Amino acid sequence: MKFFKPILLLFILPLFAFTGAHKFYISVTNLDYSEKDEAVQIITRVFIDDMNAVLKERYEFSSSLGTDKESSVDKEYLERYLRTKFLVEINGKTVKYDFIGHKYDSDMVICYLEVPNIPLETLKQIGITNEVLTDIYDDQQNVVHMKVNGKKKSHVLIKSRIKGMLNL
Repeated sequence: MKFFKPILLLFILPLFAFTGAHKFYISVTNLDYSEKDEAVQIITRVFIDDMNAVLKERYEFSSSLGTDKESSVDKEYLERYLRTKFLVEINGKTVKYDFIGHKYDSDMVICYLEVPNIPLETLKQIGITNEVLTDIYDDQQNVVHMKVNGKKKSHVLIKSRIKGMLNL
C-alpha cells in the first residue's frame, strides 16, 4: 500500500495540470462621436501580453510594450499592426484614422484613435472591422461598443464575423 499511493499520485497529478483557469482572449473598443470636435473617437483596450505575442508572431519582432525597455519602434509596430487589423468605415468607405497614442492600465494597452473632420449631418453609417489578435487566437473576441448621437450598438466580433455596423 505504501508503494501504491506514490504511484497513484504520479498518474493523477498530471491530470490536474490541465484543469487550471482557461485564459480568455478579448479586447474592448469604445467608439463615440464628439460633436464638439466633429470627430469619431475610438478607445481600444487589448491585453499587453497578447499584443506582444502577436507582434512576435506576425513580424518576428520581440516587442517590449508595457516594460521599461519599450522604444519608439515598439510603438511603430503596434500602430502598424492596428492599421492592418482594425479598420473604420464612414458611410461605406474605409477612412484613415489618426493614432493619437497609447498608455497602460494594469495589464492592458489602451490605444487612442480618431477620425477627424466628420460633420454629424453627413454621418449616416459607421463600420468597424476588428481582426485584432484573431490571427493567433481562434477564440479571440473583440467587443465593440458604438455610440453616436444617442444611438447605441454593441457587437461581439469573432474570427468568422469581423465587422460591426451602426446605422444612423
